[in-house]
Amino acid sequence: METPPLDDKAKRMRDLLSSFYSPHPSGSPNMSSKYTSSDDINSSSFQSDHYMNVMVHEFNLEELLHKHVDMVTEIKNLDTDLQMLVYENYNKFICATDSIKRMKSNIIGMEGEMEQLLDKIMFVQSRSDNVNTSLSENREHIEKLNKKCNLLRKIQFIYDLPDRLGKCIKVEAYADAVKMYTGSMPIFKTYGDSSFQDCKQASDEAISIIVKNLQEKLLSDSESTQVRAEAAILLKKLDIPVDNLKANLLEKLEHFLIDIQLIPEVVEIVSPSSHEVAFHEFVEAVRAFQNIFPDSEMQLVKLGLDLVNKNFLIVEEYMKTRISAEDLLGVLRVIWNDVLQMDEVLQESSLSNHSLEVAAKVSIKSFVNITFSYLMQDISDFVLNVLKRDEGDRHSLKDALNASTKTLLQGSKKFMVDVCKILDDGVEILNKSRDLIIDWVKEGFQDFFRQLCLQFQLFAGRNDFAVIQNQSLIEGSQGDKAFPGLVLVLAKLSAFIEQSAIPKINKELAASFSCSSVRKHGLFVSEGISQKFGTVGESFLHKYIKMRTQRISLILKKRFTTPNWVKHKEPREVHMFVDLFLQELKVIGNEVNETLPKGMQKHQRADSACSSNLSLSRSNSIPDEMLSRSNSRSNTQKGRNQQYFETHLAKLFKQKVEIFTKVEYTQTSVLMTMAKLCLKSLQEFVRLQTFNRSGFQQIQLDIQFLRTPLKEIVQDEATTDFLLDEVNVSAAERCLDPITLELPILDKLIRAKLTKT
Repeated sequence: METPPLDDKAKRMRDLLSSFYSPHPSGSPNMSSKYTSSDDINSSSFQSDHYMNVMVHEFNLEELLHKHVDMVTEIKNLDTDLQMLVYENYNKFICATDSIKRMKSNIIGMEGEMEQLLDKIMFVQSRSDNVNTSLSENREHIEKLNKKCNLLRKIQFIYDLPDRLGKCIKVEAYADAVKMYTGSMPIFKTYGDSSFQDCKQASDEAISIIVKNLQEKLLSDSESTQVRAEAAILLKKLDIPVDNLKANLLEKLEHFLIDIQLIPEVVEIVSPSSHEVAFHEFVEAVRAFQNIFPDSEMQLVKLGLDLVNKNFLIVEEYMKTRISAEDLLGVLRVIWNDVLQMDEVLQESSLSNHSLEVAAKVSIKSFVNITFSYLMQDISDFVLNVLKRDEGDRHSLKDALNASTKTLLQGSKKFMVDVCKILDDGVEILNKSRDLIIDWVKEGFQDFFRQLCLQFQLFAGRNDFAVIQNQSLIEGSQGDKAFPGLVLVLAKLSAFIEQSAIPKINKELAASFSCSSVRKHGLFVSEGISQKFGTVGESFLHKYIKMRTQRISLILKKRFTTPNWVKHKEPREVHMFVDLFLQELKVIGNEVNETLPKGMQKHQRADSACSSNLSLSRSNSIPDEMLSRSNSRSNTQKGRNQQYFETHLAKLFKQKVEIFTKVEYTQTSVLMTMAKLCLKSLQEFVRLQTFNRSGFQQIQLDIQFLRTPLKEIVQDEATTDFLLDEVNVSAAERCLDPITLELPILDKLIRAKLTKT
């Protein structure tokens, strides 16, 4: 047999102890049913001989010794447990014996004391019966007298009622008078025609006076609504009909609304306490009106809704004065407190729910729209200051651009701070509209940038190109001269919005609101709007270049269409059109320097420079070759054709200059583009004319003078030299006798011009 585990051993110990104290001498029934084997040492059917035979056959000597030791140990443990159990039971028996002795000693003598207590109780009861018997007659007499006294007091009150009512009339204590009269009505109804006839008549006369006074108060416009409501309640207690006065009281409440309408400036500057006092009076008047006319719930609800709507319309007008978020929140708190007071009186009106909807739609959405409207107005004012560039009030392009960008960024940031204050303030009227407010902020930013883009396009389209092409524009007003600068500012501002403002605003909005809100609502300013500003900015930049080049083209056109170049006199000085041309380029340079960054300077390669030098030397040598050939061949048609062939052949090996290239937002790119367009236009005007020798030399002088100033303005020597050489070549091609000025004469005329300027 295997050794049982510890839990089985403990269970067996409990079974042994229970069998020891069991009333059945053969052990518990459960044990007899469980341990039925004769080998089980704990069962009642255990057979020692059989058990020993089994042990001897199954175990060796060493295992038997171990089994012997275990059994001896177990026997000792059982003896110890039984001994401890006997000791514990003995102690309990001793304690029980002591308790019984103490109870027996305490009970002795208690029976006598209880008998004495019963005797005393019986004695007290007999005495009480004697007292009641002796006083019963007097008690009945006293009760009868008390009833008579109360009746006399009531009678005295009835006799004194007319005087009491008169005193109440004097002090206008009509509520007390009505209370006393209504309390006496049961007696008057019973004995008013007999015993108390005179008192009833006097009281009725006094009450008629009171009714008359109450009706006067009720109909008086000078009395407050609350006083009139109290008068109506007293009249109803006297069974005087007041339903015909309902319209008058309701009209009085409507006039009361005008007096308590919200005045935001007063609330913010003075104190909200005066408004609270006035509104509390209105609420009490409504409560009194409701008590007088219980069926007037719908009319009062309509009155409350009108008040809420009017207050929010007043707030909307107040926001047009460019208020801050703190001012708006302060006014909304006052409105919300008013709504809560009205809800206490008109519980079924749901004014709070209506106010939540109106507050979100009217107040916050209007705040968003008005804020963006003022921001757009500020930006527009700074941009349009460019058109005020006169001597008295000069506004540079740089100042206008810096002010516009600063206003855009700071205004957007301030608006985001205000929205966060509104959302984080915890005003109950706005708590349920958080997601709706964020949606409106997103829509507000997108509408703002769309409207701003349309505003820029409107500003850029205010002058028509047909007007610009008018000759009188050259001597035009300051506003017309400043208009191209406005277009340039709009171009740079559009590029700034696309590249810097919109990404920065999206980033700050994402930081201001939670990530979940950004994921839910998406980007606040979409990429499509950003790309729109990029496209519009490029169109503004091209429009600026077109306007300026057209103005210079007018100067060139006037220069080349006015004189007769075939009869031109010898050149005496550089023509004045050069001054006008350089003056326009200087204006362009100043405008570009104020608004655009310098950009990267072009670094030409060595082979490109060598090619440029070769082409320049080739182009400069063309007039001399044409001159020699014209002397030797007498300008025959054959020599002219050969000359043109060699000229165009030389152009094939020159460095090519692209006229129409992508324009970037840099000074270098814009100035280079304008110089190329203007010089190309100059070349085309030259090609449309026919020159004599003097006319050709005049063109040569003017072009030579232009080289140095153009290099300083454009800062691309190779391109300007190439285009100027193209003008010289075109003039030589269109000249009847292309003989160039001698270098000393050319230098002398240029120096004379420089000295004069």
